[in-house]
Amino acid sequence: MMTLTYPWFLLGLLSIAIPVIIHFFELRKPQRLLFTNVGFIREIKLVTARQRQIRHLLILFARIGFLVFLVLLFCQPFIPAPEQQSTTVATVAAVVDTSPSMIVEGEKGGALLDEAVEEAQELPRVYPASARYLLPATSGTVLTASAFQNAVQQLTISGQARSLKSSLERGATSSQGSSQTFVFSDFQKGSFAPQALLADTINPVYLVPLTGKQTANVFIDSVLLDDAFVRPGADINLRVRLRNGGVADAANCQVKVFVGAQQVAAYQATVKAHESVVSSVRLRLDGPAVQQCRVEVEDFPVVFDNTYYFTLQASPQIRILDISSQQAAAVGRVYNNEEMFAYTNSSAQQLNYSQLNTANLIVLEEVTRLDNAMRENLRRAVGQGATLVIIPPAGVAKVQQDYSGFFRDLGIAGVQWENVASAAPALQDVAAPDLQNPFFQDVFTSSNQRAVMPKVAPVLRWSRSGADILKMRNGDGYLGSFSSGKGKVYLFAAPFQNAYSDFTQHALFVPVMYRLAMLSYQTEQRVAYRLNQTNIALRLASEVKVQGDEPVVSLRKDSLTAIPAQRWESGTLRLTIPAAVQVPGFYEVIYNGKILTTLALNIDKAESELAYYSAAELRQLIGSNHPTIQVYEHGADRSVAAHYKAQRVGTPLWRYCLLMALACLLTEVLLLRFAGKGKPAPVPAMAA
Repeated sequence: MMTLTYPWFLLGLLSIAIPVIIHFFELRKPQRLLFTNVGFIREIKLVTARQRQIRHLLILFARIGFLVFLVLLFCQPFIPAPEQQSTTVATVAAVVDTSPSMIVEGEKGGALLDEAVEEAQELPRVYPASARYLLPATSGTVLTASAFQNAVQQLTISGQARSLKSSLERGATSSQGSSQTFVFSDFQKGSFAPQALLADTINPVYLVPLTGKQTANVFIDSVLLDDAFVRPGADINLRVRLRNGGVADAANCQVKVFVGAQQVAAYQATVKAHESVVSSVRLRLDGPAVQQCRVEVEDFPVVFDNTYYFTLQASPQIRILDISSQQAAAVGRVYNNEEMFAYTNSSAQQLNYSQLNTANLIVLEEVTRLDNAMRENLRRAVGQGATLVIIPPAGVAKVQQDYSGFFRDLGIAGVQWENVASAAPALQDVAAPDLQNPFFQDVFTSSNQRAVMPKVAPVLRWSRSGADILKMRNGDGYLGSFSSGKGKVYLFAAPFQNAYSDFTQHALFVPVMYRLAMLSYQTEQRVAYRLNQTNIALRLASEVKVQGDEPVVSLRKDSLTAIPAQRWESGTLRLTIPAAVQVPGFYEVIYNGKILTTLALNIDKAESELAYYSAAELRQLIGSNHPTIQVYEHGADRSVAAHYKAQRVGTPLWRYCLLMALACLLTEVLLLRFAGKGKPAPVPAMAA
């Protein structure tokens, strides 16, 4: 049933009397007759009285129709909606997903973001002029209709796009009065959480799912190195993990690997839908500088994730601090002559505690006296990520007491001292190493079961450890690994003295000590990061000095320079990627005009998983207990705004009234111009 918004305009129908009066006035107007004797001067229009009457009536009806539809135009007629709004909406929030997955081609042939922008710009046509609008993707500022449409038009894809949950929370916080929220997104299954919508069930939320075309999408999931320690001039084994986030198989996908501007590898890979493939590539670094590397795949039509950026740099020297007694020198013989190690030896009495903060590996070699200051500084160094190797002394009760307290400080429980006679301790055989243990990966090429193993006299025994690297023949541990804070503690069960062990003369000694040093190398900087990571930790060189509390570190890429939020902690710089950094690529870390390092930032791999929730699946996830959350079908027949208006506001008819009024006016003009014309009368012949 049609309803009038302003019914008092119906008084304008009284104006119908005007064309009626004009009609009767024209009927009484004398008609001019043309005689035949002047026919040769002017043509005569042959119009009968009946034709003139029909013409006048049609003109009258056209004029009356024009006035009627003009009056109805001002009355604003509409068909009431099935679900009427009970309150006036003060704020309308449009949550537009600007994540990289929205660049995928949609069903209409354009990008999904373009479809979302087009739909969002239609919203002001639904609501009254007093309504205000929010665009949480950009800011929490309340906008007018025109400003809102301009802001929506400026939306672009961002690698740091807000999640739907955070955008909904910002929209709820910034809304004034009663509000409604429209969510335009592809609703990826890997990143969208329906629980984010169920938090606020008071204000209406309308979901508009935009579905991209179903296709294959091969992307680089990750790259990793077999060895964390990268040697310059040596071959490096790089593993590239490819994944297909689409629904179709991808055959013979071309993959290229670049180190700097040089292509170092190229191959083809076939990746089935929703599966992964790992490939190995051999490369090498020629110098110590940071190398900007990338992996490219040729995959169409989805191309936003075809390039993966990462950095490689030759590892610096591993800093080893050996704290030993005067007579202990076994460790020094291993590390002192190798270029990859920066070895420093110090006695316990002359130890400079500042050296503990920069050491990767700390060897506590048979130190017979542990005071409280040394214990506390060692515990702090391990807690911050250093690796500590403890070689116990063959000491008396006082030494055992100091070490037992130190073990408790490190969080190592269950360590007991053995009663070993110092004069002639009984030696036991060490069991052959387990080559399946990750500690011995790539250390031995083959296993010789007949090899003679070292003999030791354990002075320590523990009930359990994180991992026993070497064991005794009786099953007790000889070299155990324990976690403590951010670091690691490796504990030997016997001293290195000749009376207690011949391990230092055994062929196993050098590879084990080398492996301990290699595992102690920890770099805070990763080969690659994601744009949506909140924090990045960088371990700075010791010569970098922090000057004051001002943010002096910036990120630079081409002409873009951004200053991130930053915090300095014991030689480690923690950065938060600023919102201005939205494009993947290489970003230089600048400190006082100097390039400290280069970061490789990539799009979150969850954006490459092209699995979407359909409208039916969203309704099923939401359930019937949340009537304020509605799901609209996105189709080509009409916009979401028009669908909402038909369901909640009503169907306006004023446009049709305007068209009918113009049609009546055009009919009148045509009747006045062409109707009533007949054939000209024949001209009589003149007498000679």
